[in-house]
Amino acid sequence: MIVLALLGAGYWYFVKRPNPATAPTGQIAPTAGSNSAPVAPQSAPAPDPSFSPPATVPSGTNIRINGSTSMVEINQRLKQGFEQQYPGTTVTTNATGSDLGIEELMAGRIDIAASSRPLTSQEQDQGLVAVPSIKDAITVVVGDRNPFRKGLTQEQVEKIFKGQITNWSEVSGSQSPIRVINRPPESGTRQIFQKLVLEEGKFGSSSNFTTLPRDATTPMLQALNQDGIGYATYSQVADQRTVRAVGVDGLTPEAENYPYQRTLYYIYKQPPTEAVKAFLGYASSMPGN
Repeated sequence: MIVLALLGAGYWYFVKRPNPATAPTGQIAPTAGSNSAPVAPQSAPAPDPSFSPPATVPSGTNIRINGSTSMVEINQRLKQGFEQQYPGTTVTTNATGSDLGIEELMAGRIDIAASSRPLTSQEQDQGLVAVPSIKDAITVVVGDRNPFRKGLTQEQVEKIFKGQITNWSEVSGSQSPIRVINRPPESGTRQIFQKLVLEEGKFGSSSNFTTLPRDATTPMLQALNQDGIGYATYSQVADQRTVRAVGVDGLTPEAENYPYQRTLYYIYKQPPTEAVKAFLGYASSMPGN
């Protein structure tokens, strides 16, 4: 009886035992005696559609864009070119801030959100996709009448915007208080600046801080006067004569290794409409985008 039992066990092991190598493709064979069901591999995420410039776009096509104030000039340049190349189309642009633009996109009130920050994982889970548009620098700025004519170190910039340096004399300037002009919390530029400069730390909240009620560059520049400091996308202030960019660690915003750089994005919701495909295809074909 013992010999027969051993022979039977050997027959099962070498002949009848399930072979992991013969498991169906894409499944993991369960171990002997296990009650676990086969486990299918995780499917890869669907690839983003490839946007290419269209040969034609139907007349009457309307594309609505809202979002980052940093992308006003980019939006306008693309709007003019798109409408000229595809007669009968309309591109409507607005700039109320990255967060508000993304909210409007999720609500279906616009077709494309312009954003100066990347998407959060929660936003991606809701079907939003970010398409990189262009690299940009955030520059620290002062008014042209400000007697401070020197540069700052990254440490000094951090301490100013944390409220730890409050007088220009502390950075080899004149004996006068520093007024910090800050953007509102929904500003994508503010969120990226906070991450780059404060390393997730908080902005100061003392009396020398002024937070603007809406995300707009022009009011911020006008508020600088002789003692203020703020920040803006470099393309919006490069040709301004009323403000001056402040060098950081001896680098200007044009330098490749300038520390405060970020990517600007166009964001759409899956699945993209034909109008969205057309505009993003056109935008990706333009020099510098």
